Amino acid sequence: MTDNFYIDKTGFIRKWWERNDSVTLIARPRRFGKTLNMSMLECFFSVRYEGRGDLFQGLEIWQDEKYRNFQGTWPVISLSFASVKNVDYKTSREQICRILANLYSQYHFLYDSDCLTEQDRVFFKNVSPDMNDAQASAALYQLSDYLCRYYGKKVIILLDEYDTPMQEAYVNGYWKEMTGFIRSLFNAAFKTNPFLERAIMTGITRVSRESVFSDLNNLKVITTTSDVYQDSFGFTEKEVSAALEEYGLTEKMPLVARWYDGFTFGNMSGIYNPWSIINFLDTGKLGTYWANTSSNALVGKLIREGSAQIKQDMEELLRGGSIHTQIDEQIVFDQLDDNEPAIWSLLLASGYLKVKSYSFRESDGWESYELALTNLEVRIMFSKLIEGWFAQFTPSYSLFVKALLLGDLDAMNSYMNRVALCTFSYFDTGKEAAPEPERFYHGFVLGLIVELSDRYAITSNRESGFGRYDVMMEPKLEGDDAIILEFKVLNPRREKNLEETVQNALWQIEEKKYEESLLARGFSPERIRRYGFAFRGKEVLIGEYSNDKVASG
Repeated sequence: MTDNFYIDKTGFIRKWWERNDSVTLIARPRRFGKTLNMSMLECFFSVRYEGRGDLFQGLEIWQDEKYRNFQGTWPVISLSFASVKNVDYKTSREQICRILANLYSQYHFLYDSDCLTEQDRVFFKNVSPDMNDAQASAALYQLSDYLCRYYGKKVIILLDEYDTPMQEAYVNGYWKEMTGFIRSLFNAAFKTNPFLERAIMTGITRVSRESVFSDLNNLKVITTTSDVYQDSFGFTEKEVSAALEEYGLTEKMPLVARWYDGFTFGNMSGIYNPWSIINFLDTGKLGTYWANTSSNALVGKLIREGSAQIKQDMEELLRGGSIHTQIDEQIVFDQLDDNEPAIWSLLLASGYLKVKSYSFRESDGWESYELALTNLEVRIMFSKLIEGWFAQFTPSYSLFVKALLLGDLDAMNSYMNRVALCTFSYFDTGKEAAPEPERFYHGFVLGLIVELSDRYAITSNRESGFGRYDVMMEPKLEGDDAIILEFKVLNPRREKNLEETVQNALWQIEEKKYEESLLARGFSPERIRRYGFAFRGKEVLIGEYSNDKVASG
């Protein structure tokens, strides 16, 4: 180990054991050392590593004689669902069954031992990738029984990435089937298992009790807001500082903090993602290492298909602001489409958001969290994600932005109609029968914020004059015009055509004096451009207001 820099997390072994919880669920963002800590627990407790105290010599846990005597003395069942990422239930179920079958292969010596009856051997042989639900549900229970008989000691079960199959089931539309299967497996392994000493499950989220844990009243849940194990996952600021010093990169600490700091567990702030720090130490270059280790499919789905309010809150976060919301750490995946606080709860659990402040109202128990994007790496990840929404369909969006900056109304109309035709349903995939243009144009605004953030300060739905404008683009560069955009959907009871809808949008800009805040900041009227957008289905018409006329494309 002389050529490696090691951050000692073995103190977690003592902390977990001394809490004496029967079943522990620890939720942490991906790439935060969950798998390494589970591997560490296996190496410490498992009889397969009996006599391997050399693995822990010189580390924190080895300083305690009590724990030196624990090493290598328990039968341990260790498995991971990290690879269960499939688009259909049948394949995912088969893969979980294969993982269970592989476990039995590891312990095949039990089959020939005296501790198994003939009936046990029949069960043992039937554990396979195509076994039935009853056999699969009982597999961990039975293996616990066999190991307990063989070693004369109850087992420890370590299950890593327990929620990966359920996240994939939600994204790919087989949630109910998967949760039913997992629920029966967990009930047998963790609730009705007299051969269980203790168990740990790790994952990103705390899936709701109703979904998979309805029968587990012995479950201790540790989420990102819990005080327990605050420094056991991820690197602390002190640990990062020591690592940078070891690599001769101490002067990079402020930049590293801007990019990778921001995670908070319980009351401890200043937690860093290990994956990004390790890659930075290896390359000496800043980059989006952690944010690029996943497809972010679930995150993209929730923001893209979310309501106008979800997109508007995302606009505020991308601008460096914060939002206030309630948090429910019991994630109900099949309710995410209808529950905005649940979406922010999931993003908090996944590490994309951090808690800036917390307030509690004693009179009625009302809780509120102030949330912001975790750090610069996460902000860059979201920007690339949003860019990808448009890039995968058409280059017309970028061409529209260029036409907008040039003030070319005809080109704006041409390209905007192409954008709407290609992307409207992409942003409007809610359950409502009628389309919601608000979902589309707030997605459109997210794209503006990402593409023009270096050139414009872009805000939406803010008060100015006597009302709330839809979008305001305030230039950061000398010589650029300010731009106000107003969106309206054609109302057949009041408007005959899109031209009238455009006129009403432009009239609203003038009537409500949306330009007042720009004028107050020193913009002359001739440097403020005003556009009205009229929607009818996927058809769009854009008009521009000038002092002497209204023009439309």
